[in-house]
Amino acid sequence: MKWGILATGTIARKFAQTINQMDGETLAAVGSRRADSAWAFADQFAIPRAHDSYEALAADPEVECVYIATPNALHFENCKLCLEHGKHVLCEKPFTINPVQAESLYKLAEEKRLFIMEALWTRMLPLYAELRRRIREGAIGQLRHVACQYGFVAQGARKDRKFNSALGGGALLDIGIYNLGFLQLVTGAEPTEITTAELTINDYGTDAYSRLILTYPGGITAESIQTIGQELERRAVIEGSAGTIVLPDFQCAEEMTVNGETVRMPFEINGFEYEVRAFSRRVQEGIAPAYTPADSIALMRLLYDIRTSWNMAFEGEQR
Repeated sequence: MKWGILATGTIARKFAQTINQMDGETLAAVGSRRADSAWAFADQFAIPRAHDSYEALAADPEVECVYIATPNALHFENCKLCLEHGKHVLCEKPFTINPVQAESLYKLAEEKRLFIMEALWTRMLPLYAELRRRIREGAIGQLRHVACQYGFVAQGARKDRKFNSALGGGALLDIGIYNLGFLQLVTGAEPTEITTAELTINDYGTDAYSRLILTYPGGITAESIQTIGQELERRAVIEGSAGTIVLPDFQCAEEMTVNGETVRMPFEINGFEYEVRAFSRRVQEGIAPAYTPADSIALMRLLYDIRTSWNMAFEGEQR
């Protein structure tokens, strides 16, 4: 497929690197708010066309689908722009900053007979499919408890961007979405109860640290820790009545141990290739990806409900 990339930041660079190593996928154009940024990006990744506005990228007839790589609070308007110009859309996580926005975008895509998907790339990983199969077939018995954590330290301009309320910042939306998406995949359900055991709000008015306790149907419990300010191993432990699964890095998931047995499924490129393939299969062959619009909307609702319980709203948040 012929891809356009909307924005030129760090995550856009990783996506461009991925596409350039894949068969059947082509970088057709890039769009930025500045011409110099667009052309520098285009030169670096051998992209033939560069635009000095997002509107121009969305209108480019050579582009079939667009990867949205802007800050969280801009996803809704950027996705809408591309859909209205007839482009399929792969939008970086979090899809939106509330469930009403998410529902609106999925509805618009359906009306226009286009495909839109949240780029929660971890949900497409081969190891996750194997993990679900093992749990479903009873490898660890009845699911009892799941724990996961993710933390890193951001400094300087990166810290400002990660925490900025106007951009939809905070640890929950930035990396907590991986934790809660992982819990959604493992349990196959939405929580019936959520308790915030610990919470730190920073000077930006967004969350720097939180520890959540969740209860799922059947009495399954979970703990999720997410922080931007402390280095934590991205470790996850899944406990069942007859065994345990451990993922030493549940986000970049290439390995797990199941009752002591090590299972390895290394990435072919960097992990992004699986979401790209899932997206292209849906557009070209009609094969629905494992991560559905219903999953995405439910995750947006969960994130929004947690933020609401913290009395934390973003500047100018559209509902």
